[in-house]
Amino acid sequence: MKNKLLFLIGLIPFLFGFVGPSLPISREMPYGPNEVLEYRIHYGFMNAGEARIEVHPKLYLVNNKVCYKATVTGRSTGAFDFALRIRDQWGTYIDTSSKNPQRAFRTIEEGKYRLKEYAYFDYKSNQVNLERETKGNKKETRIYSITDDVQDIISGYYFLRTINYNALHLNDTLKVNAFFEDKLYDFSVKYLGKGQVKTKFGSITAIKLSPIMPDNELFKGGSSIRLWLSDDKNKIPLKVEADMVVGAVEIDLKGYEGLKHPICFK
Repeated sequence: MKNKLLFLIGLIPFLFGFVGPSLPISREMPYGPNEVLEYRIHYGFMNAGEARIEVHPKLYLVNNKVCYKATVTGRSTGAFDFALRIRDQWGTYIDTSSKNPQRAFRTIEEGKYRLKEYAYFDYKSNQVNLERETKGNKKETRIYSITDDVQDIISGYYFLRTINYNALHLNDTLKVNAFFEDKLYDFSVKYLGKGQVKTKFGSITAIKLSPIMPDNELFKGGSSIRLWLSDDKNKIPLKVEADMVVGAVEIDLKGYEGLKHPICFK
């Protein structure tokens, strides 16, 4: 990643998007159509960006599968918007039955950089067909091998919410298969128990997780990320903390609507 500022907007799906499906699943679906979650991204003491995560109102038929359409929209704000204007959107079509992605897309506008990308998942052949279009309408198509339990960067976030964390023990590690850009990643996510988290809406019991990141130039170590999900039937992301080489980043819930289940802040 050429400019570390780009990562501030991409942080929400990047952090929430990696988890594999060989795990205990909750009986009740935690999300549904019309759910909208909004976040504010802080870089140190500055507001750096905003993100909106939503499940669209209607269902779609993709690969003969009934699917939710989910999108994450991110934008830079304030001084960061002057330094580097970011307007990004990631999206996925999630099979309502298997929870696997059937199609995914990205539209990236970061400074002068432009990218449109479409990923078509074929589980019969365990392949993903990736189509890319960059500035100047330059197009390319590539095929990559995948596993039959892979998640993309957005569908993985929603799958993360379906896990029954009551069946896990402290420090249990969740295994990960995730396809992003042009690679199949193998990650781990550690379960760190439960505790109270303060939000703008009040306090709430939360599930604490720590994605174990591979060596890279962005983070200070393998456990430099902490994220909290509400410990209820919704399991919405409440807060993220990340210790980056360039400073601390925090992501906080600033708005929600259309939740499938009641949520109770104290």
